[in-house]
Amino acid sequence: MVYRKLVVVAAVARARGKILANSEGQGGKVALGKMRIVIVGSGGRLGAALLREYRDKFDVTGFSHAELDLSDLDAVRETLRATSFDVVINAAGFTKVDLCEAQPDRAFLINAQAPRVIAEICAEKNARLIHFSTDYVFDGAKCEPYTEEDEAKPISVYGESKLAGENNVLAVHGQNLVVRVSWVFGPDRPSFIDAMIQQARKNEKVDAVADKFSTPTYTLDIAEMLGYILNGWSRRAPAPGGPVGGRLQGILHFANAEQCNWQEYAQWAVDCCLDAGLPLKAKTIGARKLRDMTNWVARRPVYSVLSTAKYRKFTAVSPRTWREAVSDYITRFYSKK
Repeated sequence: MVYRKLVVVAAVARARGKILANSEGQGGKVALGKMRIVIVGSGGRLGAALLREYRDKFDVTGFSHAELDLSDLDAVRETLRATSFDVVINAAGFTKVDLCEAQPDRAFLINAQAPRVIAEICAEKNARLIHFSTDYVFDGAKCEPYTEEDEAKPISVYGESKLAGENNVLAVHGQNLVVRVSWVFGPDRPSFIDAMIQQARKNEKVDAVADKFSTPTYTLDIAEMLGYILNGWSRRAPAPGGPVGGRLQGILHFANAEQCNWQEYAQWAVDCCLDAGLPLKAKTIGARKLRDMTNWVARRPVYSVLSTAKYRKFTAVSPRTWREAVSDYITRFYSKK
């Protein structure tokens, strides 16, 4: 049976679509000293970056997929109940968009049920949960950046399962935080940008979709963003109105600044590689249409740019542009190869 019907909807209305600021409250205060953080999915693209960036700043425990399989709910309960923590960051998920269409039960088990279990254990321990979600909860019909208040209307099993996870996490405790991100890239696991660079190294002709729009988001920038929030949570009495002037909860969007399509994204990556002196056979990325992607099973939103206005308001920090982030990534991890 597909687990869509298990989506928890009670108490979501007051938590969804907005970010609340609360300086106290249950689970709101973290003891002084190093914050104890558990990262679920620490072997993945995002989780590995968080583990690396936080291991010297916080008391961090990481669980990779091999160490904690979210499809085994009993193991999740046993492992987390035996672990001491102030905050859990769930960076794990079943993210193969097309495979989710063929395995909807597994998608909802990992992306919806497991986050609910994690949230329940956090509530037992008076701890907080930061749960990562996706721009694919939107249908792509909007022509301007999606805000946290916009209604989510997923058009794929993957998007439906991630939205169910959001609802479950916030229904368990309204002080949890759901962070939606888009087109995540980084050094720990290959992503679209790495596939394009590899193709450009081997082939003279490389194409990418030019009529699908969102924003690439660098894992190092996500780690920095989350650091502001964690530091705010660890303060005993944050000043209202200042950077992280309260403790964020509910839903938050984060992405690098500005938008692009996949062709522009790939072209900029190639340009950065050429500027760095990397030998590439392809120097220009051709354009493809979404309708040409006949091998895709799941529908994708054609426009899923996330507004970061609320993040900027609550942190007084503006994300750098995706071009700056990609350039930094190429310089750090490709120019040295």
